[in-house]
Amino acid sequence: MLSRIARRVVAGRVAKRLPIFRVVAVAQVALLGRRHLQRLEPGEARRITELVRRGRSLSEPEKVELRILTAKLEPRAFAGAAADHLSPVPLPRRLTGVKKKS
Repeated sequence: MLSRIARRVVAGRVAKRLPIFRVVAVAQVALLGRRHLQRLEPGEARRITELVRRGRSLSEPEKVELRILTAKLEPRAFAGAAADHLSPVPLPRRLTGVKKKS
């Protein structure tokens, strides 16, 4: 665990000096987002796109549908994984949404 912390600290210091590491970090978070988006079926992905584009003009049933589809994306797990990926120190499992390996 100590080596993991040390690697992240060193990587964080280097990232401030070399912009390419920031680009790589953005790309890695984008790939992480892609993995979460792939949890939707193709029809669901099209539907969530339609609902998001309509924005505030959604009816109440459409708002419920959007909440259900968004929940399938597991936004908390995505945010936790992205924060853990970019953090120089390991974050607690309760924040990252990572489950214990059995």
